[in-house]
Amino acid sequence: MTTEIQVTFDSADPIALSRFWAEALHYVIQPPPGRHLEPGEDPIAAWMEFLEQAGVPEERRGDASAVVDPEGRGPRIFFQRVPEGKTAKNRVHLDLRAAPGRSGDDRMGALEAECERLVALGATRQRRFEPDGGLSAGFIVMQDPEGNEFCLD
Repeated sequence: MTTEIQVTFDSADPIALSRFWAEALHYVIQPPPGRHLEPGEDPIAAWMEFLEQAGVPEERRGDASAVVDPEGRGPRIFFQRVPEGKTAKNRVHLDLRAAPGRSGDDRMGALEAECERLVALGATRQRRFEPDGGLSAGFIVMQDPEGNEFCLD
């Protein structure tokens, strides 16, 4: 039996970062326990209502957020507020498989299109690595809105 995993990000603003990653991964913000969200309903507003009813102080209601794969295949991504900022390169990062099965110009075109979409959401493009004809099919290194590195692969 495999072990289920969750990926956790330390964050200055868990809600904003969860909104970015939900869009980036085509995930959804996890609704509060026992709550079914109607189409178009803001999951963060639902959480704020849930946390208020649970007696969580207002200043603590944005301390965490999570996104989940709506198809149930990928890991849950959890965001938790921490007081310190990011100070070094990530030792673990996500690779977003934006062009599976593609190669050459077709692959790099798909990566560029995804890069543009993510930049519009608040990501920063860092560097493009060209296909080398050997081990690397080419990829783009990026950062999320809080500076966490990830790759478009």
